[in-house]
Amino acid sequence: GVQAQESGVGSVQSGGSLTLSCPASEYVYSTYCMGWFRQAPGKEREGVAGIERDGSTTYADSVKGRFTISRDNAKNTVYLQMDSLKVEDTAQYWCAATRGCLGNVQALRDPLRVLGQGTQVTVSS
Repeated sequence: GVQAQESGVGSVQSGGSLTLSCPASEYVYSTYCMGWFRQAPGKEREGVAGIERDGSTTYADSVKGRFTISRDNAKNTVYLQMDSLKVEDTAQYWCAATRGCLGNVQALRDPLRVLGQGTQVTVSS
């Protein structure tokens, strides 16, 4: 199902899919690399995926091949399609904007801006 980034909670069984969306102001959307970081209880914050203004993408090794980040220029919105979800993907996910995330997805761990209130993603076995 589709979950708005700023509202709701995503809950799915292992192997399922969820999509997060992150609408942004035109300024943020056109200026920064946008993406997501996540944090699970007791774990370090982790950059998950980022997309530059030109559409170039970067991913954490833990999600490569399963997550896809994209952007819709007409809506100033970035999406994170999460497929083949695993229990270890359970975390709070935040949309973020920063500079220079291409090839450095962990730059999203300490972003210039955090957008929205975060979304809890829970994957059950």
